[in-house]
Amino acid sequence: MSIAKKDYKRVTTKSLIDMKANGEKISMLTCYDYSMARALEAGGVDVMLVGDSASNVMAGHETTLPITLDQMIYHASSVVRGVERALVIVDLPFGSYQSDPKEALRSAIRIMKESGAHGVKMEGGQEIKEGIKRILGAGIPVMGHLGLTPQSIYKFGTYTVRAKGDEEADQLIEDAKMLEKIGCFSLVLEKIPASLAKKVAESISIPVIGIGAGNGVDGQVLVTHDMIGLTHEFNPRFLRRYLNVYDQMKEAVQQYVADVKAVDFPNENEQY
Repeated sequence: MSIAKKDYKRVTTKSLIDMKANGEKISMLTCYDYSMARALEAGGVDVMLVGDSASNVMAGHETTLPITLDQMIYHASSVVRGVERALVIVDLPFGSYQSDPKEALRSAIRIMKESGAHGVKMEGGQEIKEGIKRILGAGIPVMGHLGLTPQSIYKFGTYTVRAKGDEEADQLIEDAKMLEKIGCFSLVLEKIPASLAKKVAESISIPVIGIGAGNGVDGQVLVTHDMIGLTHEFNPRFLRRYLNVYDQMKEAVQQYVADVKAVDFPNENEQY
């Protein structure tokens, strides 16, 4: 059944809660720079996540761990300048919030003041509860993140599906309810069984956005570089490629190189 889509001139945290209440699915994509933000904005995406996945797709690191708070602020400020409608959420990077709630607040304040973003995202449950509460107490919106949490990859040792066992699934549900209770406005669930993700989405009132978590949640997020096929080595089951930009760019570059070497570019109409 199709749901009537409300025209939000500016997407806010309240807009996402209203979307869930009205049965309208939420679209979210990652973004790291101004030009990409303009394209995603034109496409009508609801939320742009300045993800610490920039560590992988922009900087070439194996994990999300190396990216710094200063680098996240740089990417976020570039995205914000390209946005008029979408909600912009920024990942707090590894090491900027785990050790101390006061440090977590300082990191979140820097992101909000220096980038102009609309909120932050944090990975974890009970273990970072005090940091989340301190950030929320300062009036900064927080999006939670449970399931596969890439900043903890060395703890997990693998990128496999999380919460397949009863104990971990029960803990995830408990953490999700805790995040709602303390005031998070939404929650990302990454790479967990679809049945569990659906159960979580139905058990809490805040929007649940999935990546590799099935279609029973309130919205979806993908890394834009994966979705448009600019990266081509990463092929998880949950990824749908809507373009093949890598091959298209390669062909365009090859043609440009050939035209330059053949003195076909620039021609008489392309010079002064």
